Amino acid sequence: MSYCPPYAPFFGFAGVASSDALREYADQTLGWPAVGAAYGTSKAGIGIAGLGQFKPELIMKSLIPVVMSGIIAVYGLVVSVLIVGGLDPSHDYPLYSGFLHLGAGLACGLTGLAAGYAIGIVGDSCVRAYVRESKVFVAMVLILIFAEVLGLYGLIVALIMNTKVTDAKCS
Repeated sequence: MSYCPPYAPFFGFAGVASSDALREYADQTLGWPAVGAAYGTSKAGIGIAGLGQFKPELIMKSLIPVVMSGIIAVYGLVVSVLIVGGLDPSHDYPLYSGFLHLGAGLACGLTGLAAGYAIGIVGDSCVRAYVRESKVFVAMVLILIFAEVLGLYGLIVALIMNTKVTDAKCS
């Protein structure tokens, strides 16, 4: 026996809004991974612009933090599409599924936000240091990978949580 109140889909859509911005479903909300990716891109972009004044030939190699920030937003998009796939108005939607979708969206969203901030701060600092010392490049890439893994962990947790959603019949 499953409890399916009419407000249960609200929690599922809150998970979609937390994981990413799907304009047609979440009514133009902005998800946490998108905020983290935007911050990471802007912060690292500031450092890259500063680098370009002194050594323009290093700009292409220094775009790694910007690319990694964009990947964070893709993680959120994947989770939000999966959650929306489980929201079907023609089927019963238990409260349990709503809370699982909310948890999955928050897991991916908040880790994406943290990863985006980490990538932005590390990317800005390391790109500025790269102007002075080229040996910093390998260390920068390693630190950025560890920052990116924060978002990947959130994606994995969200995917696991999304697999636990059941098609229960309401009574």
